[in-house]
Amino acid sequence: MIFESKSAVVTRRFGEAIGKELKAGDVILLAGPLGAGKTTLVQGMARGLGVTGSVMSPTFVLARELEGRLTMYHVDLYRLEKMPEISDLGLDDYLYGDGVTVIEWADRAETLWPDDHLRIDLAYAGDKARTMNVTSHGKRYHKMMDKLALKFGDKR
Repeated sequence: MIFESKSAVVTRRFGEAIGKELKAGDVILLAGPLGAGKTTLVQGMARGLGVTGSVMSPTFVLARELEGRLTMYHVDLYRLEKMPEISDLGLDDYLYGDGVTVIEWADRAETLWPDDHLRIDLAYAGDKARTMNVTSHGKRYHKMMDKLALKFGDKR
């Protein structure tokens, strides 16, 4: 499914809708160039999970735990480029824990992710506009995106 956003506000709103649907054990993988809106989307997801306070990219600390109705593990792999560095992080504790894991720059470690996950590739579509190509892996994520497609419209 492809969703279009004309602004950061719309991107956050889409993220919030995703966040409201998330359950313990969910894994959301984000990819796209710098400035494409990955962290903006995560801010919306956090709001949908009831996280209060600011949500910043964990680029320099690699991971942040954000408390809401579920714990959100917000991971950023931007500073890591080699698979051994990434696989040594112990991400399994997040991926198979009791919270929700959201990983920015997930394309740097494709082989580490569970079979069931939601992947969102963000791209520029103008000055403030973005496209979000959403790929659902697993029944739960297919159902989630079918529901959100009714609200936000699939642009394919």
